[in-house]
Amino acid sequence: MAISLLQLLVIAIFLLTIIALIVSKQRPSMIFSMATLALLLCRAIDIDTVLNNATNKGLITLLLLLIISHAIDKTALLKRLARKLIIKDYSTSFLRLFGITFVASALLNNTAIVASLIGSVKQNQHHPASKLLIPLSYAAILGGTVTLIGTSTNLIVDSFLIEVGHPGFAFFDFTLFGLTAGLVCGILLYALKNWLPDIATDRQSDSGYLLEADVSNDSELIGHTVEQNHLRNLPELFLAEIVRNDQVISPVTPDEVIYANDKLLFSGNVQKMDALSHIKGLHLFAEYNGLMREALTEVVISNRSGIIGKTLKKVGFRALFDAAVVAIKRDGETLSGKLGEITLQAGDFLILATGQDFQQRNNIAKHFFIVSEQTITRKLSSSQDWLTIGGFLSVVVFAASSMVPLIIGLLFFLALLIGLNVTSYAEVKRNLPLNLLLVIVGALSLSSGLVNSGVIELLTDNLHGVLLDTSPLIALIVLYVCTLLLTEFVTNNAAAALMFPFAWALIEMLGVPVMPFALAVAFAASASFITPYGYQTNLLVHNAGAYQYKDFVKIGLPISILYSSIVITLLNWVYL
Repeated sequence: MAISLLQLLVIAIFLLTIIALIVSKQRPSMIFSMATLALLLCRAIDIDTVLNNATNKGLITLLLLLIISHAIDKTALLKRLARKLIIKDYSTSFLRLFGITFVASALLNNTAIVASLIGSVKQNQHHPASKLLIPLSYAAILGGTVTLIGTSTNLIVDSFLIEVGHPGFAFFDFTLFGLTAGLVCGILLYALKNWLPDIATDRQSDSGYLLEADVSNDSELIGHTVEQNHLRNLPELFLAEIVRNDQVISPVTPDEVIYANDKLLFSGNVQKMDALSHIKGLHLFAEYNGLMREALTEVVISNRSGIIGKTLKKVGFRALFDAAVVAIKRDGETLSGKLGEITLQAGDFLILATGQDFQQRNNIAKHFFIVSEQTITRKLSSSQDWLTIGGFLSVVVFAASSMVPLIIGLLFFLALLIGLNVTSYAEVKRNLPLNLLLVIVGALSLSSGLVNSGVIELLTDNLHGVLLDTSPLIALIVLYVCTLLLTEFVTNNAAAALMFPFAWALIEMLGVPVMPFALAVAFAASASFITPYGYQTNLLVHNAGAYQYKDFVKIGLPISILYSSIVITLLNWVYL
């Protein structure tokens, strides 16, 4: 069959997309968007195709899950677990970390799980973070392959199946393969623990902000040491000082006992202060004054301000500005002591929890330059916590038992979260994963272009003789390996999107069942163990653990071989 100009253009767009994903520093969303525009320009697709792809049921389900995962991330459960995961015994710590991450990632977005736990692992005082961060990432990857909703990759392949007229995956279609491979690879990962590097990292955050929290009389911290309370395992927050009866205790040792009315001074990332709000009986000043909201205001003290040279206590800050100081930072200097007794200087950065009157006060511009708005996670009430967790598990149960379609359950659950004030319309807008939306719509459009232009038909015609003599198992292995190699360089979601059209062509040509080939693409696209760049969780721990590329190769290669062998063997046994 002769190749047309349109087919040449579509092939060129496809190859340039892969090359750009590998070598370009542009975001995948930008690359796929440009590919879509190019396909529209050469008329391989039309605008109706793009709009149809944007309303794909699998894509909408994925977006709903990601938005809801941000609401679930507010709950206290994971934050309380994170603080207490790591103990002196490495084997117990490994088992806890792997088990909780594996189970949580089967139901929640695995990147969000790693982002929630990474700070506590990095700050732990018992083991080098490098001994635990690669296991954390791999546990999240493995757990994500256990159910349909465990990783965005599964839902992307599901959206492609729906696009070609297939009903899509059932909730537990992944479970036999993902659970078996995950648990066996977890055992191997523990056996390889001595291969994990021992890298010394600075556990103390250097962001410079100083936060003060008061220990109330009913606090769960009272009578226990800093180590027993896991106060050194907080994400991006470091316990710098304790102020007790006007005496400053610094440095704070692990065996220092906490008493009622202690003031705990933390330095670190102010956006991680929600980790403090989930500790019973530990309160920030702004919480006592009813000013703690989701949005905080960052300001710099002007050189014309009349509060320079005075302390917050003497100024009467709340009455003067209708705001409370949550944290203070001074460039080039480490601050010490109670926030209320620090003498303010021009150029000091303040994080303010503001009242409704703050913007209307006519003295704000005289004293401050407003820098930005800082968004923090608002603490949920106990009832909101339980309703959020219980509601999500109910949606999962109804979807898994086919009582209520997953997309319908998620829509109603999101409406419930908004109604209960767990999340808001503003948060939904802010957390909408626009980049991922552009990647999937672009990938679906690229797939449509390959089919509409006849490129897939051209490929299958040219390979028809060879493929007819090939066993389904060999075709499955080739598809799996190609997807696996691609995912190590262009990210998991892009690899799944790029390889699915070829998987569907094989299915139609060989007349084989859909499931093993669709599952092979999903599992292979998630199997990024060898490089830090193919999967988001690997990239997160790569930076946090100060790993080198060879560290992932050393541990990831045997994990990848074992994982792939189990998945392919089981797919062949069950389906072929």
